[in-house]
Amino acid sequence: MAYTFANPDDVLKAIKDDKIEMIDLRFVDLPGTWQHFSVPPQAIAADSFSDGVGFDGSSIRGFQEIQESDMLVVPDPATAFLDPFTEAPTLVLICNIMDPITGQPYSRDARHIAQKAETHLRASGIGDVAYFGPELEFFVFDEVHYDQGTNYAYFDIEAAEANWSGRGGSGLGHKLRPKEGYFPVPPADTLQDARTEMVTLLEQIGIPVEAHHHEVATGGQGEIDMRFAPLTRMADDVMIYKYVVKNVARRRGMTATFMPKPLFGDNGSGMHVHQSIWQSDRPLFAGDGYAGSSEAMRYYIGGLLKHAPALLGICAPTVNSYRRLVPGFEAPVNLGYSRRNRSAAVRIPMYSPDPKSKRVEFRCPDPSCNPYLAFAAMLMAGLDGIRSHLDPGEPIDKNLYDLPPVQRAQIPSTPGSLEEALNALESDGKFLGIDEVFTHDVLETYLSYKRVHEIEEIRIRPHPYEFVLYYDA
Repeated sequence: MAYTFANPDDVLKAIKDDKIEMIDLRFVDLPGTWQHFSVPPQAIAADSFSDGVGFDGSSIRGFQEIQESDMLVVPDPATAFLDPFTEAPTLVLICNIMDPITGQPYSRDARHIAQKAETHLRASGIGDVAYFGPELEFFVFDEVHYDQGTNYAYFDIEAAEANWSGRGGSGLGHKLRPKEGYFPVPPADTLQDARTEMVTLLEQIGIPVEAHHHEVATGGQGEIDMRFAPLTRMADDVMIYKYVVKNVARRRGMTATFMPKPLFGDNGSGMHVHQSIWQSDRPLFAGDGYAGSSEAMRYYIGGLLKHAPALLGICAPTVNSYRRLVPGFEAPVNLGYSRRNRSAAVRIPMYSPDPKSKRVEFRCPDPSCNPYLAFAAMLMAGLDGIRSHLDPGEPIDKNLYDLPPVQRAQIPSTPGSLEEALNALESDGKFLGIDEVFTHDVLETYLSYKRVHEIEEIRIRPHPYEFVLYYDA
């Protein structure tokens, strides 16, 4: 059920009127996974929305040390929705994190960072609101098994529609060959009903959906396109989207993952991010330049391209991300821009001449990222481009992969590994720190976590550990 609460009193009234039996308080850790704990209705009062509810921050990735573990979640009334998967009527509230000693927002709270990015945009005078519209791709498998130990390591996937599947059953004559999953009808597309259920629940929660479809890869790859929304609201919606997709799959006896590259030799799952800036009711990216672009749009693109290696430390933030970012697929590795051209890192969609539809699509990110951090970082890069008048250069309207090697070598490329991306983020992170949107502490903590708990762990463990580590992305 969708709610439109303006204040805590609205929440408390609905708890009583709708006979809510449990309140689920959710927040995101630094890498980008939803965390939660639940309290009965009588544990929530009006002052809970200002004073917060206590929890142990030392057990959350990227948060506090044990000697400073006490933290507070502060529910946001505007985020409330009724959980469609719980037996007892459960009201979900997305929360910010607050330090109980200082009474200030917690600097490592990714949702607060997203809100600071929006505040910075308004303070800059460039625009009032940044709209984001990500296209998250995902896989729904029939079965997944994985494990690793001292003397073994493996993962095993079953997907009935895949041509590599050994699973028996009906419809064996309708198999999707690799890279031929876009857009066959059933019976080749076996997941139509599952995706429809996902869309129906998202709409019931209050998240508008524009379309759903099978994606390029075999083995159950799909995509659901949500309607664009302001930055923080969109990041909230991404977390709800992932929750709904995974739980619908589980309810149907399957399993869903947003891991960027679970299958070798077929397309990975990206998160192409459409973005635009508006001033009042005026779209700032529409103009009479190339592909109907404004000067502000071209400078914004210049910022994305200049800072792309650093951005990918946040927007493509796993070792597995760089199994997807390889030449020859729709995931671009060449840092150019173009209209319509999906082999460019930045695309200007040309579906409509309406100025309100004019936007930039950054195609490098993937859905393993923390959306609050990723959207905030992209906005900061684009604003730096506008402020600094960063020229994106000439557009490339050819398939970048078909260019002669000498010409292609002149086009900058994305990093080839997470380690390279993190090094770029460390050396080129100053644009993120304007107005303390990303504090020095946040960037240091993030870099340390990624290097120690992901790069080093995968380096010393058998190869399939990468699958174990990132399947729950």
